[in-house]
Amino acid sequence: MPKVVAPLRDARCSNAKPLEKDYTLFDGGGLFLLVKKSGTKSWRFKYKKPDGRAGLTALGDYPILSLLDARKKRDEYLTLLTKNIDPIAQNRHVKNAQIDADRTFEVVARAWHVAMQQKWSPSHADRVLLRLEQNLFPMLGSRSVVEIKTRDLLEALLAIQARGAPDVASRMQQQLVSILRFAVQRGLIEYNPAQELGGCLSPVRSTHRPALPLEQLPGLLQRIDTYNGRAMTRLAVLLTLHVFVRSSELRFARWNEFDLAAGLWTIPPEREEISGVKYSTRGAKMKTPHLVPLSTQVLALLAQLRNLSSEFDLVLPGDHQHWKPLSDGTINKALVRMGYDTKVNVCGHGFRTMACSALNESGQFSRDAIERQMSHQERDGVRAAYIHKAEFIKERQRMMSWWSDYLDVNRSGYVPPYDFHPVV
Repeated sequence: MPKVVAPLRDARCSNAKPLEKDYTLFDGGGLFLLVKKSGTKSWRFKYKKPDGRAGLTALGDYPILSLLDARKKRDEYLTLLTKNIDPIAQNRHVKNAQIDADRTFEVVARAWHVAMQQKWSPSHADRVLLRLEQNLFPMLGSRSVVEIKTRDLLEALLAIQARGAPDVASRMQQQLVSILRFAVQRGLIEYNPAQELGGCLSPVRSTHRPALPLEQLPGLLQRIDTYNGRAMTRLAVLLTLHVFVRSSELRFARWNEFDLAAGLWTIPPEREEISGVKYSTRGAKMKTPHLVPLSTQVLALLAQLRNLSSEFDLVLPGDHQHWKPLSDGTINKALVRMGYDTKVNVCGHGFRTMACSALNESGQFSRDAIERQMSHQERDGVRAAYIHKAEFIKERQRMMSWWSDYLDVNRSGYVPPYDFHPVV
């Protein structure tokens, strides 16, 4: 007959002292307490596997795992054994399933996104997450990063490209490299399969916004001056030409951003919410205010606009709802009415190209000042470190006055930038 084991009592477990050698206190049903000479007391469960081999597993240390809880675990394992299920194999399966759940591409990508948010503006972070949700999570989200191969990533990218979004596919390729590099750094995978994606996509052809040759400035100015549409639209076109900022920066301009006495417009890096309309001017490109010195001509244009919109917050309010900005297509529609093809001849954004060309060709202004006024991000990291806080504001004030004066002189006929030297 099998030996009958008296069940343990909690007091016996608590009072068990370490000896020179490890020893065991049996509770029955394969459960025993291993008392080590170091003083540690650990629950063990000894059993016979479904294939007949002996099995042994640790349940936890006493008293963290009480006698009652140890018996509950033993009983759970005995129940599994009656169903010919090895409790050790079952535990390993559950643990691996949990690990796989924690290592799915979507879980890892969202963790990467949280880590990167401190480097991004909120609007840029929102766009990145939305692109992931729309483009990568449907195909890769539920897959374990351990199992994802380069061919799986390529399949997802080619699907994006096939639907006519090559620029999105290119962005997703870059972010796949970053996300899976994050997985490597966190010890989730040993190798980044996205590193082998180089050259897998068709090159994205950049489309430059059309801009007029400077020789055609006189004709443009004449058409703007004789424009017979809405007065605010004509002023908006002229203002865009003079200050050459991005469309969103001008459309969402508010009167409280202008210091007319100092002749300076300060564009905040991100704009707040107005009447439920959310917008951002430069997203992640710039994180500092953009300063725009105002020439005499621009101040005169603002004075005219003041008569039209002084009662509103926005400098260029919409036609029907003053709390909403001028439509994004207003400038280009006006150019079309003037006889231009905005996909071939010139568009509103093309004014930036024209101003930049003229300022560079004039030979009167430094590259740093021009780039700063264009609010371009300095790509040279070392150079950026030196000019990060340099505003070149005096030079930019001269530059903006030069550009406005240059526009005025071209009303009478074309003058090359390098030949125009106004009297200061």
